[in-house]
Amino acid sequence: MAASESDRRIDYVEFGVADIARSKAFYGGAFGWTFTDYGPEYCEFSDGRMKGGFTTLTPPGPGGPLLVLYGDDLADLQHRVEGAGGAIVRPVYDFPGGQRFHFRDPDGYELAVWSAA
Repeated sequence: MAASESDRRIDYVEFGVADIARSKAFYGGAFGWTFTDYGPEYCEFSDGRMKGGFTTLTPPGPGGPLLVLYGDDLADLQHRVEGAGGAIVRPVYDFPGGQRFHFRDPDGYELAVWSAA
């Protein structure tokens, strides 16, 4: 049996959150994500390429894998993250292949945004 195109690839990301509306406001405001609600305890998000979910059924748990998003304009995205209520925990820095910054969302999850140099 041949493997599917999705075999062994990240397919979905789920965040346990305290407040779905707050998470939607943050990620919608900072990154322009869109949302589909599936009741009061679950909301699916889409960044246009990948989907995931926010759920209040799992308590927020900062830590875990670092999710890294790509951004064409780091300065603009850092401004948008801060404007949406995020906290910059590591300002823009160089790394092999580009630059990136790290931030915490309103539930304390740390994520990063990178851009090619």
